[in-house]
Amino acid sequence: MSLPPPLAALSPFLEQLNALLARQPVRLAIEGGSASGKTTLAAWLQQTYDAAVFHMDDFFLQPEQRTAARLNEPGGNVDRERFTEEVLRPLCEGRSVVYRRFDCKTQTLSPPITVEPRALTIVEGAYSMHPALADAYDLSLFLDVDPARQRQRIQNRNTKAEAQRFFERWIPLENRYFDACNVRARCTCVLTVNE
Repeated sequence: MSLPPPLAALSPFLEQLNALLARQPVRLAIEGGSASGKTTLAAWLQQTYDAAVFHMDDFFLQPEQRTAARLNEPGGNVDRERFTEEVLRPLCEGRSVVYRRFDCKTQTLSPPITVEPRALTIVEGAYSMHPALADAYDLSLFLDVDPARQRQRIQNRNTKAEAQRFFERWIPLENRYFDACNVRARCTCVLTVNE
């Protein structure tokens, strides 16, 4: 498994997380731009804390939902309504989550997946701290990646055409959402990723 950002840099965040976990179940959002390390960190936390993890990438809009008005909204390209009903509401009520992943390749929803409540639940991905969702979390972390590092990571893990899509479409949409919704400032912790 890849390592998350240096543990020394994560130390203040982990102290906050551990203090909360000593008192209550915790719902954590990990926000940040493409290739900032959100998925890697979520996987490390999942293994370390036996956490449940949900990915915002599983909640992109279905084709029929992609209206011009919706896509013009900052953060409008995720189905936050379905995410609220299928994931956040049950989590907040301490119930099992039954949700369907959106498959970008087939443009369809998967069969239902059931996830039982855990002491730590992580929601990982850009758009997880959208104002319509943010109040459901006990703790939030923004991974702020250096643009040069972000570009290099995207080029290393994608084909040239896929990387170009990130640079021309996905990153500008993320940045517009981050700015319009003041996401960095609204997160409990911010960690700059330079490695």
